Amino acid sequence: MNNLTFGRYSPYNTFTHKLDPRNKLFILVLLIVSIFLQFHIWSTTILISAAFLILFILFMLISKVSFIQLFKSMKSMWFLIFFILVVYIFIPNNNYTHEWYRFNAHYAIYWDSLYQAGYIILRIILMFCLTMILTSTTKPMDLTYAFEWYMTPLKIVRFPVHETAMTLSIALRFIPTLLDETERIMKAQESRGVDFAHGGLGKKFKAIISLIIPLFVSAIQRSEELSDAMEARGYDPRAKRTKYRKLTFSWRDAIALLVALAIFGGVLYLFIMDRIGIPNEQYIRLFEWIFKINPGF
Repeated sequence: MNNLTFGRYSPYNTFTHKLDPRNKLFILVLLIVSIFLQFHIWSTTILISAAFLILFILFMLISKVSFIQLFKSMKSMWFLIFFILVVYIFIPNNNYTHEWYRFNAHYAIYWDSLYQAGYIILRIILMFCLTMILTSTTKPMDLTYAFEWYMTPLKIVRFPVHETAMTLSIALRFIPTLLDETERIMKAQESRGVDFAHGGLGKKFKAIISLIIPLFVSAIQRSEELSDAMEARGYDPRAKRTKYRKLTFSWRDAIALLVALAIFGGVLYLFIMDRIGIPNEQYIRLFEWIFKINPGF
């Protein structure tokens, strides 16, 4: 459980840590939208995806996010990656035309399937990197303040903005706590002879039950204690509240926002040019001028 880093804040004094959480959320949305823009020309999609991968690696270095922890956290995604490869490679598609290897007269593997599978896997990895950067550099309470700030217009229609933000805050706050509690319960059950790693399906199911039931009991107890503590302190969700730490927009946020807007604008421009059917020669020259690449790629 210690390998799971989602929801765990790493206290460093980096450029990314000092950014306004509202700005980080907006930049996250811009970059995710940019990632999901797919082009008709393979080389364009591959080069932009590779540029995003290099950019996010740079962001992780600036934010001091551990690559080892990233790879450990992605262990649970290997089955999903394998499933995507199987679906795209072994399920035939009449739209595929670039043949790579033919087994017989009825079945072949196409470059198109490998390209589509690789592109989807790369998008998943890029989204995972972005999410990890956000959760590793932003405190859970700051994320809650950012969500509440973005939901402020919903107060006009009497949407429970503060209650929703508080629920989100508690959920984010207790992710690391529940992970630590799970680790503690697993060690306690293993000391009593429960084996979580070996055995058949029935044995593993019984082992999981011995973990889930104490975890649920512990979570319910913690929720009751939290409810009593909030009530004893006079918490009223409908009362007007002040914040100990106010969020401010600084020059760092301006720089980060301009860079994100430039990236989004450039990718969106190339996407529009790709969709309106710009001739390949002009498109390659445009791409060469922007990214300084070899047009013979």
